[in-house]
Amino acid sequence: MKKHLLLYIGVWGLLTLCACQSTPREGEREEASTATHNKSTGKSCTQSHDTDGHSHEGEAANAHADEVTFPADRAKAAGVKVTEVKATPFRQVIRTSGQIMAAPGDEAVAVATVAGIVSFGTRVTEGMPVSQHTTLLTLSSTGIAEGDPVQRARVAFETSKKEYERMKALLPDKIVSEKDFAEARQNYENARISYEALAKNHSGGRQQIAAPISGFVKNILVKEGDYVTVGQPLVEVTQTRTLNLRAEVPEKYYPCLRTIRSANFKTPYDDRVYELDALNGRLLSYGKTAGTASYYVPVTFAFDNRGDLLPGSYVEVFLLSSPVENTIALPRTALVEEQGTFFVYLQDEPDAYRRQEVTLGADNGREVQILKGVKAGDHVATEGAYQIKLASATNAIPPHTHEH
Repeated sequence: MKKHLLLYIGVWGLLTLCACQSTPREGEREEASTATHNKSTGKSCTQSHDTDGHSHEGEAANAHADEVTFPADRAKAAGVKVTEVKATPFRQVIRTSGQIMAAPGDEAVAVATVAGIVSFGTRVTEGMPVSQHTTLLTLSSTGIAEGDPVQRARVAFETSKKEYERMKALLPDKIVSEKDFAEARQNYENARISYEALAKNHSGGRQQIAAPISGFVKNILVKEGDYVTVGQPLVEVTQTRTLNLRAEVPEKYYPCLRTIRSANFKTPYDDRVYELDALNGRLLSYGKTAGTASYYVPVTFAFDNRGDLLPGSYVEVFLLSSPVENTIALPRTALVEEQGTFFVYLQDEPDAYRRQEVTLGADNGREVQILKGVKAGDHVATEGAYQIKLASATNAIPPHTHEH
């Protein structure tokens, strides 16, 4: 009896243990249900989460990465200006360097008429205006071994004059020959001319040196106390009414020089681009040979100095050839550069812009030829492009989504 009771308890315990292992817990039943659902829909849990949370947002971001929302009122306040692109004539351009120079005849140099020591009676500075015959400096011969040249010229003049008059009185009686009389007259005339030239600007033992023309002091070549000789340059004066533009062109462009008609140039001291056509500019010549010490061919223009241009300064030059018809060109202000790549902003809607990469061609200093990326009829932001770029940076910040 006891053995049967123990057998019965063992069988009952075994059946109870099998029943517990085959019955799923509540959490396991939920996971099994979710797995069954995902299996029927063809998705795992991770796949479903990534698709709903991120994939669609990434596709939308890529689709609108180049679009910028910029309300019309803000664009107007930022100075954005939109222009419709049209095909217009455009001149081929050779970009090089050059120099602004005073035109021949518009500069003069005051030179020393006698040997002496320099003395500036009044303050003379570079750039100051001067009138013709205005005294710039004086030369003193006091203390020089040769003595005062004016006094020496006066003595020579008076001596030659007396000799000439003496021979003139003896000539009728044939006491002196015609040859001796002619020589005496020549000495007298030379002495007279020399003395009158020196005495003209001589006062109080000093020789005055005056400005040869009216204009501006360009360069002072001596300083106080210097000793100078006859003919030595002292002060340069320029009028700067007419200037020359000399461009240095590489030899490889020589075949194109015959088509050059005008030029634009940009100075290093301002951002303005000067047009020779607006300055009454004209082509003077272009070199037929290169320099002995360089590989450049000179091209020279003349123009009126209507602006505040500095003779002697080096400039960036854009040589303009004959115009090419039906060309797409945009102002340089329409371009935005990023790591060597250039873009413009096209206006698709009144408050929507799209960034468009462009391929550039020739550049005349004011406009740039567009080879690819923009066509006639497009509306391009020609001013305020960088303001749109700043707005695009604001729009590029991704929206905040739920956290995990």
